[in-house]
Amino acid sequence: MLQNLRTSTWFLSGILLGLSLAVGHGVYALKDDDRNIPFEDLQAFTEVFSKVKSDYVEPVDDKKLIEDAIRGMLNGLDPHSAFLNTSEFSDLKIGTTGQFGGLGIEVGMENGFVKVISPIDDTPASRAGIQASDLIIKLDDRSVKGMTLNEAVKIMRGQPNTDIDLTIVREGEPGPLVIKITREIIRVKSVKNRMLEPGYGYIRITNFQSRTTTDLLKAISDLQKEAKLKGMVLDLRNNPGGVLNGAVGVSDAFINDGLIVYTEGRLDDSSHRYLATPGDSLNGAPLVVLINGGSASASEIVAGAVQDHKRGIIMGTKSFGKGSVQTIQELRNGSAVKLTTARYFTPSGRSIQATGIEPDIKLSTVKLSKNDQKDRQTYSESDLEGRLSNPNGEDSVGDDEKTDQDKLAETDFQLYEALNLLKGLTILSSISKG
Repeated sequence: MLQNLRTSTWFLSGILLGLSLAVGHGVYALKDDDRNIPFEDLQAFTEVFSKVKSDYVEPVDDKKLIEDAIRGMLNGLDPHSAFLNTSEFSDLKIGTTGQFGGLGIEVGMENGFVKVISPIDDTPASRAGIQASDLIIKLDDRSVKGMTLNEAVKIMRGQPNTDIDLTIVREGEPGPLVIKITREIIRVKSVKNRMLEPGYGYIRITNFQSRTTTDLLKAISDLQKEAKLKGMVLDLRNNPGGVLNGAVGVSDAFINDGLIVYTEGRLDDSSHRYLATPGDSLNGAPLVVLINGGSASASEIVAGAVQDHKRGIIMGTKSFGKGSVQTIQELRNGSAVKLTTARYFTPSGRSIQATGIEPDIKLSTVKLSKNDQKDRQTYSESDLEGRLSNPNGEDSVGDDEKTDQDKLAETDFQLYEALNLLKGLTILSSISKG
C-alpha cells in the first residue's frame, strides 16, 4: 500500500492544495487480537439502520446513511481524520489546476465550529483580515454548528469572483464579526525573499509544497549574490504546514547532521526516521526563526529541529501544536479515508501534539505606533545647532535610513526585533572568532 505523509488539515484554496497523492487499494495486515469482530455492536448498528429506514419521518437513501455513519466514526477519532467521498477525493487529487475558487485559509474543527488555523499570505482571507484562531460560526446565513468539516469546506469553495459572508468570533472582540470575502483562484507562492539590510536576509515560507526546498535554496543563493549573508530570518508565522518532505528538506538546509524528525505509528510503515545530510546553506551564519499561533505541523517540525540542534533562535509566540501525520488511503469504490496514522517527534524526542513549540524568546505581536516612535526618538550632537563639523567629512546617519528602520518597527515589530537580534549575534560571533 503506497502512502503519502501529510502534516496539515484542510487547506482551503477552493481545492485542497499541497498534497501530492500516492494511494492504493490497501488492506491492513490484521494482528491476532484485531481479528475479533464486534458482532454484537455491529448488530446494534444494523438495528439502528433498520429503524431509521422504516420509521424516520422521511425516506433516507442507503448510501447517505452509510456515508454519514462512516463520517461520524472518523470524526470521532480526532479533528484531522475524515472520510472523502468520490467527489471530495477527486477534488483532492486535482491539486492546483484552478478548477475552483477559494478563500485561502487552513481550517480545522473545534467544539463544533470551524477554527482558522492560519490565513495564507496574499489570498482573499488574508487581505480581508481573517486571523489565526478565529472561530467561524456562520457561512452566509447558515450556522456551522452541526456541519462536518467537509461540508463547511464545500460551502466555502465556489466560483471565482463570488462572495461569501463569514461570521466569526474573535478573542478580545465584544461580539461576532461579519467579514465579506470574494473567492479567487488560489496560487500560493511558497517561498519569498528579500534583503532587510545589506547582509541580513529574510525568507518567508507560506506553506510547505513539494518544491519548497528547491525554492528555498534558490532564494538563499539569490540573496548571497546581493551580499554575503551575515545572518537570516526564516519567517514561518501563519504557515499551516504541508508535505512532510518539504519540512525535512528545509530543516536539512540549515542542519549539518543528525536526526531532523521521526514518526511513530502502530504499523511498521508509519515509523520513519529522517536524517540531515552534510552541508549548511548559510555556512553557520546566525539564524532566527519566527513562529506564532498560526505556525502548525510542518512549520513546527522545522522550528523543533532548529531548536533541538541549537542551530538558531526561535522567536515569537507559541505555535499551534499539531504533532500528527495523516495518510490518504483510497477505498475500492473510489472514495478515500484520511486517517491519522502516526505522531511525529522532534530530534530530542519531544511531541508537540497539543502543546506547540515554545519560542526561545517570546515576543508578542504588538506594533509600535508613530507616537511610540516619537517617544523612542533620541537626540545626539548632530542635532544641535552650531555643532562642530566632522574633520573626516563623515555625515551622521541620514533620515532615510532612520525612516526605513522606523517603518519596519511600525509594520512588523517581531521582524524588527529579529533583525536586531541577528545583528547582536553577528557581533558576538565576530568577537568570539577574533
